[in-house]
Order: sequence, then structure tokens, then C-alpha cells
Amino acid sequence: MHSPHDPYVRVRGAREHNLKDVRVDIPRDSLTVFTGVSGSGKSSLAFGTIYAEAQRRYFESVAPYARRLIHQVGAPAVGEITGLPPAVSLEQRRSAPGARSSVGTVTTLSNSLRMLFSRAGDYPPGAERLDSDSFSPNTAVGACPECHGLGRIHRTNEELLVPDPSLSIREGAIAAWPGAWQGKNLRDVLDALGHDVDRPWRELDPKDREWILFTDEQPVVTVHPVRDAGRIQRPYQGTYMSARRYVLHTFADTKSRSLRTKAERFLTSVTCPVCGGSRLRAEAMAVTFAGRTIAELAGLPLSVLAAVLSGAEADGAGAGGEETARVLTADLLARIGTVTELGLGYLSLDRTAPTLSSGELQRLRLATQLRSGLFGVVYVLDEPSAGLHPADTEALLGVLGRLKEAGNSVFVVEHQMDVVRRADWLVDVGPLAGEHGGRVLHSGPPEGLTQVPESATRRFLFPEDGRDTAPVREPRTPSGWIRLTGVERHNVRGVDAAFPLGVFTAVTGVSGSGKSTLVGQVLAGVLADRQSGEEATGASERFCASVTGLEAVDRLVQVDQKPIGRTPRSNLATYTGLFDAVRKLFARTEKARERGYGAGRFSFNVSGGRCETCQGEGFVSVELLFLPSTYAPCPDCHGARYNPETLDVTLDGLTIAQVLDLTVESAASFFAGTPAAERALRTLLDVGLGYLRLGQPATELSGGEAQRIKLAAELQRTRRGHTLYLLDEPTAGLHPADVEVLMRQLHALVDGGSTVVVVEHDMAVVAGADHVIDLGPEGGDRGGRIVAAGTSAEVARDAGSRTAPYLAKALGG
Repeated sequence: MHSPHDPYVRVRGAREHNLKDVRVDIPRDSLTVFTGVSGSGKSSLAFGTIYAEAQRRYFESVAPYARRLIHQVGAPAVGEITGLPPAVSLEQRRSAPGARSSVGTVTTLSNSLRMLFSRAGDYPPGAERLDSDSFSPNTAVGACPECHGLGRIHRTNEELLVPDPSLSIREGAIAAWPGAWQGKNLRDVLDALGHDVDRPWRELDPKDREWILFTDEQPVVTVHPVRDAGRIQRPYQGTYMSARRYVLHTFADTKSRSLRTKAERFLTSVTCPVCGGSRLRAEAMAVTFAGRTIAELAGLPLSVLAAVLSGAEADGAGAGGEETARVLTADLLARIGTVTELGLGYLSLDRTAPTLSSGELQRLRLATQLRSGLFGVVYVLDEPSAGLHPADTEALLGVLGRLKEAGNSVFVVEHQMDVVRRADWLVDVGPLAGEHGGRVLHSGPPEGLTQVPESATRRFLFPEDGRDTAPVREPRTPSGWIRLTGVERHNVRGVDAAFPLGVFTAVTGVSGSGKSTLVGQVLAGVLADRQSGEEATGASERFCASVTGLEAVDRLVQVDQKPIGRTPRSNLATYTGLFDAVRKLFARTEKARERGYGAGRFSFNVSGGRCETCQGEGFVSVELLFLPSTYAPCPDCHGARYNPETLDVTLDGLTIAQVLDLTVESAASFFAGTPAAERALRTLLDVGLGYLRLGQPATELSGGEAQRIKLAAELQRTRRGHTLYLLDEPTAGLHPADVEVLMRQLHALVDGGSTVVVVEHDMAVVAGADHVIDLGPEGGDRGGRIVAAGTSAEVARDAGSRTAPYLAKALGG
């Protein structure tokens, strides 16, 4: 029995995922860091057990209806947790935010700015004072009526909808129309309406062409389909929809990413002619503060916005009363200060959330929490240093320290050793991943880890020679260069950049300095255009003045951290193609042949073998009304995905559901001797993903894991010619021991004749690169220049580089 004033959170019998009956005590009011290799169980302990139990207790206290919904989600597998305060999770969300979500909405800074304009703005003479909702593009009273608050409108034209006018409608002249039956239906409806579907498009009457493509009418007509041999097709009532209407409807409403992408090809996006991109009604745009509209202020980098507001405060700007303006401006400045302290001063309030990295989003939410004034709470954070340059880590530690000083407990899952060294308490989980992990190796002050020889974290936290140095690698000699001159994109303006071929290049710089723009958009863009068969000059016109050296690259592989899928239906096995081989093996079993089951029977994506309650997802979506919806195991198949008849069939004693539950490491043993499965599993092991389950839903994967799955899928393919690999922070979410495994793979690609370019903050990786390009010196408008370029040793000596001192330390300088 523990005292009610017990200063520890005490966990007993934690068995979530791979945790092995874990027993651990963690002090409250401290900065506690959870470490361990990827898949060791640290997130299962911090998020899956401690935070999940705090969340369950909260839900138990709310209305019975809400409790009934929560029971579908389930409780964490743990015996008992005592001393657990309320908890707030700042996890790196896998789902993409909506297009209307922005920096301003995530931080709620937009609310304060709207209030400032409503109460203290300068209104035109005789204008009625507006409430704060009138300054929001996300409300009916504030949004521009033409673009509905989006700032852009989508249009189309005949050239886009009909790229080849020599074709007839029957031959597919209207490329924007859907395929299969739906496209045939629209063609048959036109035929029934009396239009000639067999004449070349260019020979049709211009008035008819205009109506076919752009009419808003939707006439209904009886269609008599042409009968195919052996098929009886009865007349039916068909409704016509113009090509423009179909494309706009698909683009706006479809849930399918591929259909939306196809529709987008037939649209042009232009700035709204009514609001000029401000997204607001004219009444709101007529109000100013410090001589600027709310749209103008929202478009400024936060660091610049703070300077404008400070100047306005000093000048006593605002017609709505100096005291009101002063109070609201002071609040805005204080809240902006927290965001800029976390290295995000280059962001503007109107920057849309989908364009932010998961690390940026998490730090924005962290800045918001710091101003919330909560006391006695456990904050559980998921790798807050992800995407942070070492120069910004110190500010992050300051923010975490202030959360603790305010009377809260801060529990952090982290791989960055500089953060780990500053912890009050360290919980190291391991020793390895998956079934070889799940034990707490150390719980105590960080220095106690020196006494735990089996810990994978120990040698990185306490290097034997006292320095965290990278192995010295002799730089390779480039086989050629890609040169981009006059790059103009976002904050990268007028830059000349050269990327060596046949070597490993690391692109560095503080957050917002332009790394992802230069590599992920400009370099990738010119290469993608060439790969798709377009003239490289087309990309040059969009991104830069000229490009040379592309002819030496035969293939581009861009590996980003976007999810491999957005629902539990997508998983590691389906993405890599491994599942095709597994289903064929099940179809060849004796029982499957007796029952006439083909490979399709063992797919959870089609009816037949799957559980129809969850339609093969294994999960059902639970709508929580006042909270975001979540997934719960299917009440019928309990997560197995299949119906009982399908689960009767076994392969070497395992059902298809049990095979999907195997880890990559276990599956490699199970499928030994099966070439079709062995290759995929071997590449997954090579990139350090042996701990993942084959059927692990995409919704449970981190951005770093998704990126390594994509890399593994690429490594399976037979490589021909010179391939250039572009990776965006491939070490994100990786323990230093896992980074070593991944780097061996990437350097092996270079040794095999490929080129690898990575955007990276891990100085151990940068130290091992052949060539380094450092952007900066700061973020946003104060960045976008190449500060230094050369070997890692040369960049480490550059006095103007923010990266140099950290790189020098990694090199042992």
C-alpha cells in the first residue's frame, strides 16, 4: 500500500505489446527520458501503458454514454499503476491535418490576433465593429464567398480536359472522364442525347463541345446500351454530368488519393480574384492594425510579426482603446515568444499544417501547452527533438525545464543523447527490439546506466574515450556533378548549388533554413521531370535558371516520411509486396485446394475470406463525438481480419492471421527457403525493422519507420544504371544503434555506384558524409543561403556556420 503522497508513478505488471511484466517506479515532478533501440518497448511503456491508463481514468469519470464508447477501445495491459496524475500526450500524430488547419489554428494564436483586430483595429469611418469570427476564413461570416475561405479557386479548360482533339468521344477524347463503366455510361448518355460520339472532337460544333464539357445541367435520359455477345443489358435511366462538374466534384469530395490526384491533373489553381488570396470578406480586409490587414500580419514570419507588434505597442497603435490594444498585444507577444524560442520563428500564422513536419507540429503544440498554466500534469512527449538542428536543442531543453518548474512531470521518449544527458531520471528499455526487448534495464539517474553492460544506449551516452565521435571515413571522389544555378523557391533565392555524384552528401542547417526546399522540391523536381520524359528546361523555368549534369543519373528514388497508408488496411506486408507471396503459399495448401480457395481468399481487401464486420481492417472506427475518433479491435474477429472458414486453413501450423502477427525477424525464419518472401524480409532486416509485425497497421508506424519501409521496398528491386537516392531525415526516430545499421545500408548503396543525398541533423551521420552542404545562417527570411560546402572536416572549420561547432565535436575536434 503506497502513501497518497507517494512521489512516484509506480507501474506493476505492464504487458502491453512486447513488455514483459514490467515493474518500474518513476519520480513525479521530474524530467524522465525513456530510451532504447527502435521497437524495444519504450513507447509501449510511456504511451501505450502510462498515458493510456491516465486517459482511461479520465474517460471513466465522464458521462456513461462516453464510457460505453471508450470500453470498445480497451484498457492497457497492466496490473496496476499508482501515483498517476492526469496526463497530456504530445505525440507525433501520424494523420495529416486538414487544409484549413494552420500554424495559427494549431497554436490558437489566430484567435488572439482576430480578437486584437475586433477590439482594437482601425475601422473605416462609419463601419460597424466586427466580432472576432468575422476575421476567420474558417467561418461563414468571415470566409470569402467566392473561394469559401481557401484563397484559391480551381478552374479547368478545354485543352486540359481534351488533350487530343483528334480522338472521338468513343475513343476517349475526354481524358478527364472516369474509366470503366462510369465513363462508358457518360458516353452512352451523350449518345442518347443525340451527340455524335464517333466524330473526332475537333470536328464537333463548338457550342456542343462547350455544353459537353462545361454545362451545369444534369439531364436524365433512357439509355439503351449496345448489347455485348452473351450479355443482356436492359435499358436504364442515365444522368449526364459535364466533364468540369465531374472533375470538380471528384477533387472536392473523393476519399481516394489516386482519384483526387488524377482530377488535379485537369485543374489549374489560381488566386481567388475576389479576395486576392486573403481568404476573407472585404469588410474584414478593410480593418487594419499598425497599418496592416490581418492577412498581411498572418503572412509574416512569427519573428517579424513580433517585431511589428512590439513597434505597435510602443507607438500605442489601435483605435479600440490603448489599454485593450496593450493587453492583447502583450499576450500575443508572450505566446509568439515561446514558439520562436523553439526555433520556429520562420513560420507564419497562415502556413498550412499539411506542409509542416511532424516535429514542427509537435513543437507548436508544446509551445501552446507552456502557456496553458496547467499544474500537476504528466506531459508525455514523443521525440520532441525530431527535426531539430543541434543548435535548437538547447532551447527545447529550456522549454521542457519550464514545464517541470511549473509543477508538472515531463516524460519524454527520446533518442537524442544531448536530451538524454539532461534528464533527471532515465528509463532504459531493451536490450533489443521486439521479442528480444520489453525489459526495463535501468530506472534511475542517467549515470547509473554505466553499470548496465547489456544496454545499447550506454556506449552512446558514455563513450569510452569521453567524446561522442563518429568513425573517420576517407571522403570518396565524385564521379560528376549536378549543378543548379539561380535557384528561386520559397526562402531559397538566387542560390547556386552543386551536388556531387557517386558519393554520400548530407544537407544540413537549422530548422527552416531551406534544406527540404532545395533537396525535396528543387533537386527532386528537376530530376523527376527528366525521369518522366519532360524536358529538364521545364523544371528549370519553375525552380532555377539552369541545370547541368542530369544526363549522368538514370533513376531517381525519393524516400520521404509520409505514411504508407492512412488506415489499418495498409501495412508493411502489403506495401512491400510480401503479402502476394504469402497468399499464394496459403492457396497451395491441401485444405485450400480441397475447398477451392485461391490466393484472393486470403486477402483482407476483398470480400470472401475477410471478416465483413470490419471489412478486413481488423479494427472498427469508434466515434467519440466530443473527441477525435479512434480505432478499436473488431468485436467479431478481434483483430484477426478474416472469417472463421479462412482461418481453418494453416501453413506449417499457422493461420494467415498468425502469419501477419509474426515479426519480420520471426517471419524470416518461418519463410526460410521461400525465395519470393526471403528477399523482402532480408531487406527489411537490413534497414533495422526486424521488430515490426508483418500486419502492423500503417496508422501505428512512425514517419521514420514508414521511410525505412519505403527504402526496403526500393532495395528489393534490381538496380539498373546510376540511381540517385534522396532521403529527408532518414534517422528520425532512430536510436543511435539503429542509425549505424541504416548508415551501413546507405553507404553500401554508394559503394555500389549510386548517389545518396540526405537532409540530416544527426551530426554522426553528417561527420561520415563525403560532402556537406550547410544552409542558413538562420531560418525563414534569414536563411536560404549556402553558408558552407565541402568535406565534413572543411565545413566543421567554417566560422560562419551554425552547424560547424557541433560537427567539429562529432569529428572529435
